[in-house]
This record gives sequence, structure tokens and C-alpha cells, in this order.
Amino acid sequence: MTTTWLDEVFAVRKPVIAMLHLSALPGDPGYDSAGGIAAVVARAREELDELQAGGVDGVMVSNEFSLPYLTKTEPITAITMARIIGELLPAFEVPYGVNVLWDGRASIDLAVATGASFVREIFTGVYASDFGLWDTNIGEVARHRARVGGAGVKLFFNVVPESATYLAARDLAALTRTTVFATLPDAICVSGATAGAPTDAEALRVVKSAAGAVPVFVNTGVRAENVAAQLEVADGAIVGTYFKKDGVFENRAERSRVAELMAQARAFRERLG
Repeated sequence: MTTTWLDEVFAVRKPVIAMLHLSALPGDPGYDSAGGIAAVVARAREELDELQAGGVDGVMVSNEFSLPYLTKTEPITAITMARIIGELLPAFEVPYGVNVLWDGRASIDLAVATGASFVREIFTGVYASDFGLWDTNIGEVARHRARVGGAGVKLFFNVVPESATYLAARDLAALTRTTVFATLPDAICVSGATAGAPTDAEALRVVKSAAGAVPVFVNTGVRAENVAAQLEVADGAIVGTYFKKDGVFENRAERSRVAELMAQARAFRERLG
């Protein structure tokens, strides 16, 4: 079997990456200034313990509660995330990545600063979104990654962004093929409308068929009851909402829910041989 970068980073087939959603940060409307950074770190540490004890293959740290999101973040966001991740570093037992929503350049900077293996972001396309007109410049971002020493940081491209519609009249297969050819993603993510929303199964199949050798991840809506079916198509999964108490976005990660989904994922991998 040919070894891929996924094998080298995660050492398992079809890895499941858990989202570690940070509480609102300084500058965010929902920031708890009374609790301060200490409260954010305490919650993050607690949830990281739950995710790793439940058996996930990797973790991605994001500022998920920085609602409403910016498409170009303020410096305080990535700076604070770097402080938080620095405090958590001794606790990481699995490969980790970062995502500064919705800012690809800041995500790469944070990965380089914290030693993260991968980032996920919207790196290509122009969209009409809940956050306004959303433009990108992958050529600029790719050159920035090279300048800051981030060539080894793997880039997960989300080609079906949440809360947004691609403005060009192109089908998903064509979009995937040109993204792979012209922008050199390390992996492609396929999402539903929002965090926790189901990913369209047909869209996932279309992207996988068009992506060639580039790994494809299902990015939202993965649950214990569908993880095997999703991994039948996808090369891996990114899971956030399902791992939380009662499957509610705002709640904290719960070990029993993590273990339930990971048991199904491991059983599926065992059937692959």
C-alpha cells in the first residue's frame, strides 16, 4: 500500500479529527472578561482531555465561538490562540492542527508558531456569505506560507464553505478538479450548511471522484450512526458538534459520545483489513 502524508501524520487509515472549540476570545462579542483567558484555557484543557480519552486520532483547535466571524481577523485572535495552545502543548497526545476562522493566512501563522501539523480554511473562491462578500487569494497565501517557514504545514481546503454560496456558475466536480490542479491542496473538506449540519452524501461522492489522489474529508454532520457510511467514501472525518453533550454545539465535549463514535470508526477500519 502506498504511504500518504495522512499515514505519516496520523498513523491510522481514515483518521477522525476532533474539533476543540475555544470559547469566545478577547475582542469577540461573547468574551467573558470576568473569567478571562484562564477560563478559556480551563475549558479547553477539560475538553481536550475528554476528546483524547475518547480515542480521537487528531485534534483541531479553532475559535469556533468567535461569532460573528471575520474574514480577516484582528491580531488579538491568533495571538490569544497561540497563548492558549502553548499552555496546552504538554497535554497533546495526538497530532493537532489549527483553524483561525475565517482567515487562512492567520491560520498558517498560528500553525507555524505552535508547531501544528495542519490547518483548515477557505483558501479558494469568491462567495456571497452571511459575513458579506468573501474573497480569497490562494497565490498570496501560498507564498506567505513559504516565507514564514510553513511549507510542512498541510492545508485542508474547504470547497463547500459553511454559511456561503460560491459565486461562479460551476459544478462541484469541475470546481474540485481545478482546485486540485491549480491550487495544490493537501486535502479537501466537504461541509454542510453550518457546524453540525449533515454533509450531502452525493456532494461527498462527487468531490471524492474528482479529487484524484488528494484526500477528501467529510467536514460536518458526522455521527456515530453514519460515520462508517461517510468513511466508506471519504478518507477521513472532522467531527465537532456530535462529540458534545447531547450533540449540542454550545455544550462541552463528552467522553462517552467520543468513545461511541470512535468505536464505530475503528470497527469500520478493521473491516477494511
